[in-house]
Amino acid sequence: MRVTYDATVDAAYIYLADSIRVGEVAHTEPGDPGQAYGVNLDFAKDGRLLGIEVLDASKRLPETFLWRFANRFVKPS
Repeated sequence: MRVTYDATVDAAYIYLADSIRVGEVAHTEPGDPGQAYGVNLDFAKDGRLLGIEVLDASKRLPETFLWRFANRFVKPS
């Protein structure tokens, strides 16, 4: 698992695949259809879950998770 976080847009991405190539994501589904624009699940053509996008990440994920696990952490300027 690899995590990136961009504080300038407050978005995190949790990679469940080692790498995701351009065009590998076949479709994206909302993680919770009742919650607009919160968590999105990216699936491959064969149905594998490749990654999870978390918007408003600082409100949805513990800050310690973001600081500890983010391989790429972009701070706002």
